[in-house]
Amino acid sequence: MTTRLQHIRDHILAENKCMDMTSPLPSPLTTHVLNTGMGVPGAGMALSLHRLDPVTSAWSLITAGTTNDDGRCPGLITRECFTPGVYKIRFESGQYWEGLGETCFYPYIEIVFNITDAAQKFHVPLLLSRFSYSTYRGS
Repeated sequence: MTTRLQHIRDHILAENKCMDMTSPLPSPLTTHVLNTGMGVPGAGMALSLHRLDPVTSAWSLITAGTTNDDGRCPGLITRECFTPGVYKIRFESGQYWEGLGETCFYPYIEIVFNITDAAQKFHVPLLLSRFSYSTYRGS
């Protein structure tokens, strides 16, 4: 039992090294939320970054944050923790629209993507309105 608890503790400590939203170093993964319905950045939207465990098929939370006034969330993950694998960014769109006094069709949006070369930089923008959204791999 002690070995299992040690493994869990080491895993939690390793994950926490990835969670530094105040890091001055640029993240290899960035996002930008644009409210296309109003023509403004998606400021104040809660989001979280997760990695899929290939063995258990369970999602592990890497970090959580809120978009700034420009609709960006810097410091999602450090270069050290950014490894090949399947990731998702979950955007809390329902809360965002509710905060603007609006309703929406999608209560949250999850963008799932595959990283094969972690040496590259990846940009995952979200363009949304109350009833639609789109995304693409940016640079």
